[in-house]
Amino acid sequence: MARAATRTANVFTRVDPETKEQAEAILNQLGIPMSNAIGMFLKQIVMHRGIPFEMKLPSSVPIAAGALTKEQFDAELQKGMDDIAAGRVLSADAVETEMRGLYSG
Repeated sequence: MARAATRTANVFTRVDPETKEQAEAILNQLGIPMSNAIGMFLKQIVMHRGIPFEMKLPSSVPIAAGALTKEQFDAELQKGMDDIAAGRVLSADAVETEMRGLYSG
């Protein structure tokens, strides 16, 4: 019985090492080789006729504390202290619940 040869094409990409390692760890747990995961992603692009997930800019940019001047840093700390004084606080459990809702699969 003759088998038809499977044709493939190469895709080369550069990814930061930490992202690659984290993705590989997850894919290994799922039993999916990296090349198969990339192939699945590309097939989803074809099926969706675009990126298969929403892409948008965040509504606000997180503040990088190291990039702030002392005055800016102090002002941000003061905002936090003002929130605490005004009772605008959440318990750690409430924050965990919200984070799980936002980031759990």
